[in-house]
Amino acid sequence: MMKQTEQPAGQSVFIKRYASYQSRVEQALPAFVGTGKEEAGGTAAEAAFYSLLAGGKRIRPVLLMATAEMLGRQSNDLLPFACAQEMIHTYSLIHDDLPCMDDDDLRRGRPTCHIVYGEAIAVLAGDYLLNKAYETLLAAINLKKPASLEAARLIARAAGGHGMIGGQVLDLAAEKRQLKADELQSLHLKKTGALIVAPVEAAAVLAGALPTVRQTLVRYAQAIGLAFQIRDDILDVTASQPELGKSTGKDERDGKSTYVSLFGLEQAEKLLESTSRTALEQLEQLDETLDKSFLMALTAYLLTRGK
Repeated sequence: MMKQTEQPAGQSVFIKRYASYQSRVEQALPAFVGTGKEEAGGTAAEAAFYSLLAGGKRIRPVLLMATAEMLGRQSNDLLPFACAQEMIHTYSLIHDDLPCMDDDDLRRGRPTCHIVYGEAIAVLAGDYLLNKAYETLLAAINLKKPASLEAARLIARAAGGHGMIGGQVLDLAAEKRQLKADELQSLHLKKTGALIVAPVEAAAVLAGALPTVRQTLVRYAQAIGLAFQIRDDILDVTASQPELGKSTGKDERDGKSTYVSLFGLEQAEKLLESTSRTALEQLEQLDETLDKSFLMALTAYLLTRGK
């Protein structure tokens, strides 16, 4: 959860609103996922719950709800789409932490799923969450409202070969070799960026936004997706394990290309600032009657977040 300390008024409003979105997601997730007690996959469900309910920033569902509200769409009935997005994200983390992938033993400040439950159950826990996400999306589709079907399609596509999985494949193929800048950007637009673009674009679709608005928001989300990754790369070399709640310095040990290894720390920080400016410029192109303050504050938060 976001920490609330003494803050300027505008920042305090942002933190309270962010915490409100987080709270709604935290309360809704168990209802959508279920207990798993009535299913044969009870242990997989338990492992899925272990990872899903371990906290986290919930940035993706927050983006979906905040974007929808900015566009005039009430977000309460969008919780299925928001929670499905978080299930997909958590499934990707469970699988990403496996020994055959990034081989991490710490996530969100606690042992990773496969450390606690074993590799086989961790694989099944990820599969469990992915299928629960699709089940949740299908239940939310209203065939009389094509926008709900399009939003579900966007979220599903972002998780697949055109998005996160495609980026993960590129990431594995890139180990032990130095990528060029355009290759690194292409990798992260898929691996990290796709699951950040999806909730923003889905919100635009569900809110009935004009195509021009939708495309502007996609460009905004692509920029904050890259900024998010650049910040991750910076934190990997500047923050401690207790601060991050996960292993640090691992990308360098594994010989992976990062924005820091490619450009150096100082240039990576400058790139983070310019990418964040690009995101803000996209928001500024939207109609001045829209209240963009939360998304602008969120962009600033991503620039300075400590984990």
